[in-house]
Amino acid sequence: MKKKMSLKELDFNNAGSWPREWQLGFCVALGLLILFLMWNFLTRPKGATLEALEMDEGTKRAEFEKLQGQAANLEPLKQQLAQMEQQLQQMLRQLPSKNEMPDLIVDISQTALATGITNELFQPGAETLQEFYAEKPIELKMVGTYHQFGAFVSGVASLPRVVIMTMHDISLKPKDTPGAAPGKKPVGLAAGGMLELKGTVKTYRYRDPNEENADGTATGATPGATPPAAGTPPVPGAAAVTAGAKKTEAAAAAAGGSR
Repeated sequence: MKKKMSLKELDFNNAGSWPREWQLGFCVALGLLILFLMWNFLTRPKGATLEALEMDEGTKRAEFEKLQGQAANLEPLKQQLAQMEQQLQQMLRQLPSKNEMPDLIVDISQTALATGITNELFQPGAETLQEFYAEKPIELKMVGTYHQFGAFVSGVASLPRVVIMTMHDISLKPKDTPGAAPGKKPVGLAAGGMLELKGTVKTYRYRDPNEENADGTATGATPGATPPAAGTPPVPGAAAVTAGAKKTEAAAAAAGGSR
C-alpha cells in the first residue's frame, strides 16, 4: 500500500515523479485557471458590446418594420395626395384673385352702406404675403343697429366670391348719443340703439401660381426643389407634402434593399 503524499512533499521541479492523482488534480486546476483568465480578460469585456448591438438590432428592426408598413401603403398615399391636391386647388380657386381684390373691397363697403350702416372709417392696409395666400387688413369704424350688422354679414356671405373675414382687436359697444346727459346709460340693444363697431378685419385672396414672393421665388416654391413638369398645374402648399412622400419612398426602398 502506497503512502499518501502531502502538498509539502511534492517536488515542483520534477512533476513527473508526482503520484497520478496529484498530476490529474494539477491538470484540472490549471485548466480551470486558464478558462477563468480567458473569460475574465477576453469574453466578459465583450458582453457590453454584445448588449449594445442587441439593442441596436431591436431599434433597427422596429424602424425597418415601420418603413416596411409605409412602403406597403405608399401607392394609396400617393393617390390620396393627388386627390388632396385637386381639392386644395378647387378650394383656393374659390377665393378672390389679385385682380378681383379691389372690386371685392368696394363690394364690402357698398354692402355696408346698402344695409344702412355708416362707414366712419374704412381704410384698407398693405397686404401680407403668405405661402399660398395673401391677407389684407382693413381698419374700420362702423355705426349701425344690431339688425343692420346682421344684414351686413349676410350680404357679405352672399357675394359671388368666397369672402373670408377674420376680426382682430374688434370692439362692439353702444354708440354714445350726442347731447345725452352725462352719466346716462346708452340705449341698449333691445331698444334698437345704435352700435359702434371698431377694429381691424382681415380678408384673404388666392395667390396666383405665377405670382412672385418678395425674394423673387414663385408662389409655394421651395428653395432647391425640382420645378413641376410642363403642363402640371402647381398647387401652392403641396411642395412640403410631396417632399415628405418622396422621402418616405426613398427610406422604404433603402430598408427593403438592406433586408
